[in-house]
Amino acid sequence: MQADDVRYLTRKVKGGSLDVHPTEKALVVHYEVEARILGQTGDAMLGERKSCQKIIRLKSLSPNTDIGSLARKVVEECRLISPSKLPEVEQLLFYLQNRKSPTEKKEKKPIKPRDPTPFEGMELDEEANINSIDDYVELLYEDVPEKIRGATLILHLARNPDNLEELLQNETALGALARVLREDWKQSVDLATTIIYIFFCFSSFIQFHGLITYYKIGALYDPENQNLKKEYEKALKKYQGLLTKQEQLLRVALYLLLNLSEDTRTELKMRNKNIVHLLVKTLDRDNEELLVLVVSFLKKLSIFLENKNDMAETDTVEKLAKLVPCEHEDLLNVTLRLLLNLSFDTGLRSKMVQVGLLPKLTTMLGDETQRHLAMRILYHISMDDRFKSMFAYTDCIPQMMKMLFDCGEERMDPELISFCINLAANKRNAQLICEGNGLKMLMKRALKLKDPLMMKVIRNVSQHDGPSKNLFIDYVGDLAAQIGQNEEEEFVIECLGTLANLTIPDLDWELVLKEYNLVPFLKDHLKPGCAEDDLVLEVVIMIGTVSMDDSCAAMLAKSGIIPALIELLNAQQEDDEFVCQIVYVFYQMVFHQATREVIIKETQAPAYLIDLMHDKNAEIRKVCDNTLDIIAEYDEEWGRKIQNEKFRWHNSQWLEMVENRQMDEAEPFMYSDEGEPFLQGGDILERPDLFYSADGIITADSAISPEFFTDFQNGDFIGPQGFPSSAVSDGFGQVAGGPLRPTTAYGFRPDEQYYYSYSASR
Repeated sequence: MQADDVRYLTRKVKGGSLDVHPTEKALVVHYEVEARILGQTGDAMLGERKSCQKIIRLKSLSPNTDIGSLARKVVEECRLISPSKLPEVEQLLFYLQNRKSPTEKKEKKPIKPRDPTPFEGMELDEEANINSIDDYVELLYEDVPEKIRGATLILHLARNPDNLEELLQNETALGALARVLREDWKQSVDLATTIIYIFFCFSSFIQFHGLITYYKIGALYDPENQNLKKEYEKALKKYQGLLTKQEQLLRVALYLLLNLSEDTRTELKMRNKNIVHLLVKTLDRDNEELLVLVVSFLKKLSIFLENKNDMAETDTVEKLAKLVPCEHEDLLNVTLRLLLNLSFDTGLRSKMVQVGLLPKLTTMLGDETQRHLAMRILYHISMDDRFKSMFAYTDCIPQMMKMLFDCGEERMDPELISFCINLAANKRNAQLICEGNGLKMLMKRALKLKDPLMMKVIRNVSQHDGPSKNLFIDYVGDLAAQIGQNEEEEFVIECLGTLANLTIPDLDWELVLKEYNLVPFLKDHLKPGCAEDDLVLEVVIMIGTVSMDDSCAAMLAKSGIIPALIELLNAQQEDDEFVCQIVYVFYQMVFHQATREVIIKETQAPAYLIDLMHDKNAEIRKVCDNTLDIIAEYDEEWGRKIQNEKFRWHNSQWLEMVENRQMDEAEPFMYSDEGEPFLQGGDILERPDLFYSADGIITADSAISPEFFTDFQNGDFIGPQGFPSSAVSDGFGQVAGGPLRPTTAYGFRPDEQYYYSYSASR
């Protein structure tokens, strides 16, 4: 292979299988690397494949680790693992989490302790010299400080193995060291440590062991040395005394600052002096009375944004998490109050979850004295969708259900019911709520007390597909019975919203409408201004749900609901939610043969849909386009109008220039050779030869209409009557007969807040 023939080198990495590490908590990713050298023609000249593996060590894996979150993190950070292997990664992590360590004893290697490290007091401002050994021995006969200095100089010599032989010959020095150790070791720990260190240097060599035995150095070892114990206890007592005095000083000083901070100008000066960072450092102390004062000070400061931001930068939440729970009731209470203030910040809420406060706060729901504070913090955490699912892995939901049922007929705390509303918005939580007789008890209480907030919980539960939605079949009659009565409007809204969520195939909506005479109610509440907009909107959503049934759609069409919807559309044309839901009703109506003709022939609904084709709201355009496609499929006249409008829209700028004759340079081309205008007073859309060249795309007699333009852009083949054959799809990934509601029409609207601010005033 010549160098001139080489064009470039390619490298390809191909993912392989996954496995667990046999001994460690790690995943093994097998992959294959293929390298090829390509020639000038692009052909492979030389290639090589190599099998490799990557080990992903999972240091954070523990029995309490969230396997799902860890698996997603592994897949995101390792490009060798395809996202499609997420379930396999979760299974392997689950195996690693529950794998027991091997019971067989491994062959242990002998462990040799490290040599003693230099200790405080070994430092000298002079260099030891072996020739001055006699002077160092003389120091051993002086007072304790001089003895320590002399022993330290000898130690510096002994640490050099070359000096050991000469020191061994000096019996005077060794004898003096042994005597001082034997007589004065109780007077100074430093002196005893230094001399023993000298003999330790000798003990490193077996030929010197006899020397140590001769001087009986080992016989002096006494682990129960009372003198050392007394020295330690004395030093500890002194340290604790100093610590107590320091904490008393801190308490008085901080209390003084706390009182002065009542003036906001003084508090601002404290903030400029970095008071928040100093207080957070004090959280490492153990004195509970001091901690109560510090946390109270931080709570007062936390109401200002700047101070809250300082706390976010100093790991305040991590330090506060260590205080929850604690036996000191006042400290626990003020800590929870500070956490409540901080929980209004999204980032700090996330940090609270990361440091493990969620299960701690959940356990505190059983403590009546701290329950309300813990519940408020948990309520704020439940506002974030990413954390709602975590409540399913605690005993929070069973405790909340017990609290609900213990209330009896009394008025419930707003924090409790608001918390339940947020939790019910998660599918897994909703399933836990329905376990046992949960849904039955909720429904019984809501219907008995006519409680709109309790019905809000039920409505959020009903929005989730799966086994929990099928449980509502038994309660359809109870919910429908509430609509016709003179109930409170908020309660009726929640009942209607719950019914509108029940897109269950086995549900006979025709029987429900007839049994409870709901059609007149639905029609009467479509009149603009007859009720609050929220109630009217739920009525429209309800009509969209029941219109999925053929017989219900026909019943509603005969009752004159379609003109009422058009009138409501005119009145609420600025409200995107109303427009989207009304168009969705038309979308459902045109699916059924019984109502399709009514929509197309007897109403002006197609005309309104054409006007909405290019609405600024993407969801409205989506529903509108799919509805018009179905209308065009079954009605040739409307189909031509729809396609002409689509064609006019795509060419609006060009058509505007032609119609206004503002093409100054192209003015001569607007007339034929005889001087007559091309348009000859006709509609420009009837002259498609103006828009296409006769190069085979269209025939000479202009047989191809503007429909071709739309189909060509969409990439669709022309179906019957010149329309794309894919028009039978509803645009939501469903074929005709199985449509889904638009995303804005679920049990709660995306722009509708939960009861986030319900207890804000408390």
